[in-house]
Order: sequence, then structure tokens, then C-alpha cells
Amino acid sequence: MSTENEGTAVPPAPSAPPVPVDSPAASPQPPAPQPGAPAAQAGYPGHGANPYGPGPAAQGSAPDASWPPPAPPATPYGGGDGTGGGYGGPGGPGGWGAAYQPPAPKSGRGRGGLIAAVAVAALVAGGLGGGLGYTLAENNDSGSTTVSASDTGGSVKRDAGTIAGVAAKALPSTVTIEAESTSGEGGTGTGFVFDKQGHILTNNHVVAEAVDGGKLTATFPDGKKYNASVVGHAQGYDVAVIKLANAPSNLNPLALGNSDKVAVGDSTIAIGAPFGLSNTVTTGIISAKDRPVASSDGSATSKASYMSALQTDASINPGNSGGPLLDAQGNVIGINSAIQSASNGLGGTGQAGSIGLGFAIPINQAKYVAQQLIKTGKPVYARIGASVSLEETTDGAQITEQGVGGAEPVEAGGPADKAGLKPGDIITKLDDHVIDSGPTLIGEIWTHQPGDKVEVTYKRGGKENTVELTLGSKTGDD
Repeated sequence: MSTENEGTAVPPAPSAPPVPVDSPAASPQPPAPQPGAPAAQAGYPGHGANPYGPGPAAQGSAPDASWPPPAPPATPYGGGDGTGGGYGGPGGPGGWGAAYQPPAPKSGRGRGGLIAAVAVAALVAGGLGGGLGYTLAENNDSGSTTVSASDTGGSVKRDAGTIAGVAAKALPSTVTIEAESTSGEGGTGTGFVFDKQGHILTNNHVVAEAVDGGKLTATFPDGKKYNASVVGHAQGYDVAVIKLANAPSNLNPLALGNSDKVAVGDSTIAIGAPFGLSNTVTTGIISAKDRPVASSDGSATSKASYMSALQTDASINPGNSGGPLLDAQGNVIGINSAIQSASNGLGGTGQAGSIGLGFAIPINQAKYVAQQLIKTGKPVYARIGASVSLEETTDGAQITEQGVGGAEPVEAGGPADKAGLKPGDIITKLDDHVIDSGPTLIGEIWTHQPGDKVEVTYKRGGKENTVELTLGSKTGDD
């Protein structure tokens, strides 16, 4: 999608990035606004978000020339010292997502922290077990009082429709991804088998470190590890496709469901590697649909990703990024991408985990993006050909008075121009979806494909109008 849908300030964004290999971290995201409220703001797992909402952007400012838009500067809501909330500057958590936390040096702490924690737990359990054993031995001289179950866990039948049955079938088709840049920085995330040719679907932020000559590996639950390469990545959608080198011939792609048919209350199953714990399965429900979510890593040069997300309360933490969100039948309905965190947004300094607000990219959108990436290596975005403000608002998405880099705010001959839209118009609905801000409009447009006809409702001079618009297209993230 072109820069006409951007503004100078990008509202806080939600999307779930990868967790560093050596020091994963998580950051949930808040629910998207109800009609009349601003777009939801979340962070990549491991990064905090501002629970109070983004600070207002400069009034009347033109959209930024880069695409997707950069993260906003620090605001009164938080500081750039890594402890406050709000947008955050370099080193500080961001309202639209906080700073990505790189893994610790390989010679330092890294995974050692996790190993140490496990070791301590084992010691505690061992001490407790020893004490209980001594007490039982002392008080039960007459003999054992244990009772044996008629069936052991291994002999219990687990039907295909049970959570255990779904997990048993889906786990062999998921992978833990490790990405490392040429400078040694990187992180971990999750992905799943997309087709028998060895393509793996995941998040863009999971593999971003390895895009320019870095190292990428994918490990299956059975321990088999494969080198991989990036086929294509879409920063705006936060979707990427990688391909296994020397892919095995027995790959079983996960069945893709229909995210348009998902209903609030439907059961969900998430698979991933939270905090480096590969092959973890969690469950929940669909808490909401069509949540407007934007995300970035909170850095000064960050570009935002946008989605109209599926919201779930299934536990999602750093490392779940890129993993499948399944329905009760085991069909993929989304890609786990972002979480809302209460920790950093409330002034905490520790890494945050799930608070039951997770967001997934609907699989119908991700499938379309993946097919484009496999075919051409580049993403294709739908566009309206007009520049909209990204300032905080609840009134709608306003077409700016000035375009990017001196360009016209409404592209001559573009979709918006042909539909009669003008600078100053405030878009309030796209088809039957309420539009409360620029980011919400962008996320909603991106659920469509170029050439789709949509109905746009807008206000001009206090009067409401409705027009039909045919979406245009833009190739690539630049």
C-alpha cells in the first residue's frame, strides 16, 4: 500500500515480534477500540504498550514519506529511559510497541538464565520430595497406601476432536525459528508448514534479522533442524515466508481454515516457543474480531505494521510470534503476532508476559500475502490513493491537506480521486466497518485485495456521503 494512507505520526502499534534467542520477552496488546475509540496499541511479545493510549500527533502534519510509517517520537506518557510508558524513544518502551530487546552475548547470560531457572525449580522440587518421602516413611511403617489407576496416561484414547488430539496432529508441522544477522544479533519465533515444497509461514519480525545475509534455521519437534532462506517478507502485513533447504518429502502442511467464519467464543489453540520453550500448546477462545492493531519495535526508525486482528485469550508470550492459532478442529485461523502488556506501560521494568490479550493475523489475509510472496517475492498492498492523518482521534480517518514530500494529498486519477474524495474529508466507514482513525482505515483496507470494490462513507462540511471505490495497488514495502 502506498504512503497515501499514512500520516506523520504513527499511533502505537500492536504486533507480535520474535523473541531473542537468548533472552525472549513478551508484550501483550490492548483490545482495539470499539466504534468511536482509537485503534488498539500493542507491542511485539516482550515489549510494553501504553495502556492510556498514544499521544496526539502534530495537528495538520503530512504523512511520512516512508512506508510503512515510522514509530512516533517520545510523548509525555513515557520516557526514553526504558522504564516509562507511552511511545518511547530509542531504548524506551513504545506505546505502539516498545523497543526490541536483543539477545544477550553468547558468552554471557542468554539461555543460561532459563536453564538456571529450571535448575532451581528442580532443586526445590527435589528438596520437597525428599522431605515428604521421609515423613511418609516415618508415619507409614505398616505399608504402602498408594492406589493405582485402572489406566495409565499412555493408554488413554484421545479423540481427534480433543485438544490433545489437535495438538498431536499439529505439532509435527510447526517449527521453532532462529534468525541471526551478520552481526550476530537475532531472536527466536515460530512458524508452520505451508506446503509440501518446504515453505514455512511466519511473521516478518521473526525473520527480519536474517533478511540481509543472516542465518536462518527451523527446528521441528522431533529435533530435526534445517537451514532456511527468506523467500519474501511483508513488513506492512508482518508476514514472511521462508523455505527449508533440502526439505523432507514427508511434510504435512497444516490445514487452513476460514477466518471470516470465525465467531466470538470459538475455541482456540496456540502453538509456539514462549520464552524459548519450544512446542508449547495453550488454549483459549476468540475474544473479539476485527480489532484494529498497529505495531512496531518502538525505535526511531521503526515502520508500522497494521492488521484487523483476531483477539484471543490463549496464553501468548515472546516466542509465540509466527505460530499458528488453530480452531477446535485443528485448522489454522490466524498467525499469532502481538500481545498487549500491562508491565512496561504501567512503569514496570521487567519483561512482560501474557495477560490474556493476544492478537493474530487472520489466515485469509496471511494466505493471500504468502501466495504473493512465493510467486514474486514481494507483497502487494491495496490502496485508496489518498494520504490520511494518523493522529489520535475517534472521529474517523481524515484526508490530509498536504501530501507526502510535496505530493498531492489525493492522487490525481487515483481511486479516491475517481470516487470524488477531497482533502479534509473524514472517512467514517469502509463497507460496514466503523473507521475511527487512520490506522484503523489502513488495517481494514489491507484485509482487501487490489481491484476490490468497497463502499466508503465520509463526512464533508458536516454532511455524510457514501461512494463506491475500487481499490488500487502498490507492490513492495518501499
